[in-house]
Amino acid sequence: MRTPKADLILHPVRMRVLMALAGRQMTARQIAALLPDVPPATLYRHLNTMTEGGILAVVEENRVRGTVEKVYALASPHAAYLSPADVSGMTKDDYMHLFTTFAVSLLGDFARYLNSRDEIDPVKDNVGFQKLPMHLSDEEMREFGQGLNDLFSRFAANPPAPDRQRRLFSLIFMPDPDPPDSTEQPQQNS
Repeated sequence: MRTPKADLILHPVRMRVLMALAGRQMTARQIAALLPDVPPATLYRHLNTMTEGGILAVVEENRVRGTVEKVYALASPHAAYLSPADVSGMTKDDYMHLFTTFAVSLLGDFARYLNSRDEIDPVKDNVGFQKLPMHLSDEEMREFGQGLNDLFSRFAANPPAPDRQRRLFSLIFMPDPDPPDSTEQPQQNS
């Protein structure tokens, strides 16, 4: 059974809004400029839902020509993440929905990159993706994850700058569903 927080996050448009707001504050107009394919009424509905659900916060209100323009931010640094408690008790179908939403958002991000300019240069743009199997004990996996979190946190705190391009980092960890026979010895490269 999904939690209310999971239900708030598990939507392709909401995931894009959360990514847009990660590390910054923006008005609905600024968010809309980043999501031109999302109708304004739909965007406002999702902003209201996430604000009422505690995922987003209104951090400022500005009067603009007789109306109030709200400035949004994540309600907390971890507002867009599902904690172990948030996913505890999820069914297989819930996990599949969670992963499908994540995968669809990756596909959408990559399609927007490909369509963002007439000519793309994945080498120059440092675009890459791969699958890499590793043999790790549970303790080694925790250590690897903590090291990766430490490294990520170090660079995620970088403020915008003229020489910095905002980049998306996506990562998936899971046990290999089709591991080789554990009695086989790994091949050594000579």
